[in-house]
Amino acid sequence: MDPHARSLWLRLRTRRVAYTLTVLATLTLGILIGTVVSKGVKGQESKKNSDSPTPLSIPSPTQLSNQFTQIAKQLEPSVVNINTESTIKNPHRRRGAPPDQGEGGEDQNPFDDFFDRFFGGPQNQGPIRERSLGSGVIVDSKGYILTNRHVVEKADRVKVRLQDEPANVLHDAKVIGTDQETDLAVIKIDIDKPLPIAKLGNSDSMQVGDWVLAVGSPFGLNETVTAGIVSAKGRNIVPNRQFQSFIQTDAAINPGNSGGPLVNMAGEVIGINTAILTDTNAYAGVGFALPSNTVVTVYNQLISPDHRVSRGSIGIEFPAQENPAIARVYGAGNGVTIANVIPGTPAEAAGLKVGDTITTVDGKP
Repeated sequence: MDPHARSLWLRLRTRRVAYTLTVLATLTLGILIGTVVSKGVKGQESKKNSDSPTPLSIPSPTQLSNQFTQIAKQLEPSVVNINTESTIKNPHRRRGAPPDQGEGGEDQNPFDDFFDRFFGGPQNQGPIRERSLGSGVIVDSKGYILTNRHVVEKADRVKVRLQDEPANVLHDAKVIGTDQETDLAVIKIDIDKPLPIAKLGNSDSMQVGDWVLAVGSPFGLNETVTAGIVSAKGRNIVPNRQFQSFIQTDAAINPGNSGGPLVNMAGEVIGINTAILTDTNAYAGVGFALPSNTVVTVYNQLISPDHRVSRGSIGIEFPAQENPAIARVYGAGNGVTIANVIPGTPAEAAGLKVGDTITTVDGKP
């Protein structure tokens, strides 16, 4: 190749390489710019989307609601209405009297004075016939029913209506046994068919905040179910009653609920509705149920041949709640101060006196 042609070829080659490099640089720059712009646009769109309202949706029925329904269907057949008739010869007690105003007597039911008894107290003098309503729960298919002592204690006649029978079909019931200390009673109806029963649970397993249902016939309204929680445990609602320790609940309990069951979310009876704290004889958010573990112990003794509850007692009485000021004076700490020593009991024989403080039992606080 002559020098002139070679020089021309080199110039053309150089121009071609420069052109190629220019094209590549332009393409690369365009890609970079496009990427930056794209990210900016998407960022703006994302910001706009985050500020947009979220559509509302209708939630599906909750599992808890379904559980309430199942428990109600399962338990209602075993809950009964209790109708009583009694003759009041000297109706002089004022209903709902506070403890410092009621008439005394050793055989007096403590619930007469401290709480409304779920019954209409007579106001006039002279014998009258009184009819009352309460609830109960079947615990034995042979016809044994748990209820409260105050539902049946003054009754001349006790009749039971089953939930699966017409309202005018009533069964005569016999009182098997009652326990004044816990306000518990066992009654029985004779019937030629096995009855649906409620399962009793372990009340010790219940915790404050657990859901519970109360079932009964408040104001005569049959098969009423109310819901609430365990508000507190270990409530001693009547002073100097050492065998009473109640479950407190805010499930609605009203006149007629007395003797009905308080159940957990497994459908097990963990208490017998017993009393309410109120100034109006109606629900005020504070109800009390006797724990099922106590119920089982009392029930098993009431259905025994003796039909009575035997308890060991050393013969002392103490306040339901220790006064902190008194505890400090006597140095009681976490102990209890004796309020009364019953004559002729082991406590008197041992030399215990009013004002003494008990801090341990068998070496245990």
